[in-house]
Amino acid sequence: MTTTVTTAPARTRRLSGFQPTGHLHLGNLLGALRPLVTAQDAAESIALIADLHAMTVEHDPAEVRTCALEQATVMLAAGVDPERTPIVLQSQVREHTELHYLLECVAGYGEAARMIQFKEKSAAGGPVRLSLLTYPVLMAADILLYDVTQVPVGADQDQHLELTRSLATRFNTRYGRTFVVPEGVRPDSAARIMDLADPATKMGKSSGSGAGRIALLDPPEVIRRTVARAATDTVGLVRRDRVDQPGITNLIDILAACTGRPPADPTSYAALKREVADAVEALLAPIRARHAELAADPGHVRRVLAAGAERVRPIAAETVRRARAAIGLLD
Repeated sequence: MTTTVTTAPARTRRLSGFQPTGHLHLGNLLGALRPLVTAQDAAESIALIADLHAMTVEHDPAEVRTCALEQATVMLAAGVDPERTPIVLQSQVREHTELHYLLECVAGYGEAARMIQFKEKSAAGGPVRLSLLTYPVLMAADILLYDVTQVPVGADQDQHLELTRSLATRFNTRYGRTFVVPEGVRPDSAARIMDLADPATKMGKSSGSGAGRIALLDPPEVIRRTVARAATDTVGLVRRDRVDQPGITNLIDILAACTGRPPADPTSYAALKREVADAVEALLAPIRARHAELAADPGHVRRVLAAGAERVRPIAAETVRRARAAIGLLD
């Protein structure tokens, strides 16, 4: 099945998910957080911190809790308004796990085993947790739980959304209409940011050495050092060319996403890097400052999470009630 990608209508319900497996970075801001903030005026949005997904691999429990709280704080600092967009910690809404099991009852092993993360890790050998096999079904539960009509997706997430749509359609066909079947949407303001050290790969929270990643809370000197060391080439021209000049193309894309304009001085790679570093620092400095204010009162952020869970729980409870009744369980 091909994922349907559309432009969002005036009023929709969207779910944007983030895994607390590392520090949020520039790619997360430009590709997901900023579109989420922009969409707050046009759509009913939910921001989900999917901490249960962090259980699929070896992890430090204290680090997961710390990252979850940090992500919520960064979301607030980046402009997510909890009055309009509830920030929800997945593990605080237990209906996620109940719906996960009900969806497993219509999912096939082959469907789950085809998911790229399980295929890659199981092919590499060594221990693989069962949760890594089944977490795409949990991701489907995350989406279907809230009657979401649209899900912002990148190209690397199409496979998971296709599984979500397949499970929803199959459940509805077998047991009666229960779930809204969501569509994928690529926000107009989204940007795909590549790793600065390895521009062939997407910037990630936990991938690679971290040398090409700019975390949203990095201090100015770290930002400038990371940009200064960004991979380039020997062509010597400042231009977009994804095949022969992926590093320069990535720097130009970052500059355009941060400022909305092309390089002012396209004469040298050094000038481009200085311009990119200035633009990134100008974008992140207010977020760092606001984060420092919020982090001084972690109790406030915890209250925001509790309020978010309280707001969405009636929707989640109603969805699970429908699913339980449809599949044959007693009230």
